[in-house]
Order: sequence, then C-alpha cells, then structure tokens
Amino acid sequence: PGYFVNPVPGARRTRGITKAHNGVDLAAPKGTPILAAASGTVVIARNGYNGGFGNYVVIQHPNGTKTLYAHMSKLGTTPGAQVSQGEMIGRVGNTGRSRGDHAHVEVLGGKNPL
Repeated sequence: PGYFVNPVPGARRTRGITKAHNGVDLAAPKGTPILAAASGTVVIARNGYNGGFGNYVVIQHPNGTKTLYAHMSKLGTTPGAQVSQGEMIGRVGNTGRSRGDHAHVEVLGGKNPL
C-alpha cells in the first residue's frame, strides 16, 4: 500500500489531472463521507466560494505534502485539528465552481501539484 488511501471509497473518478485541473474528481452521492488520505494537521477548513473550491479542507502531512479536498457539502473538521488516516473530514457536495456532487482532491508537494 502507498502513503495515501482513497479519500472517497467507492467513488467513480470522473476527471483527472490536466494543465487546467490540478486534481482528480471523485463522483459520489451528496453527503458521502470524505476521509483523510493520510494523517496530519488541518491547516485550512473554510466555508464559502473560495475561488471556486467551495467548502474545502487542506491537510499538512508529515512527509511534507498537503492534500486538498474541495466542493464539500459540509466540513467535518477545524483548523489545527490532528486527523488520522481514514478519519472523516467532510462530506461530498457541489459547492463553489462545480457541476454535480463530487470531491475534488489534490496532492500538493513543494511548488507543484503531484
């Protein structure tokens, strides 16, 4: 197994990484739990439009990477929280600049998305 686990088990990947889209979209019904892909510290948990991300969470991981989870219907954590791999951090939604219920997930390492 790798460092990260699937943050939305059972979801269907509907969009991948391109020059204009730095993450993957995982389609699932509204309210489906979104799980922390790895343990770490929540550095952002914010409601609102947020540049199109909608309600979103960012987690800093001990290996130096961050994960971003966007378009949540509901946040399930707060800034500063320590989260474990597989812990619920929010729920799938359609907030921000989004077309349909899904989780947008990015892995950020250094200056460039992975």
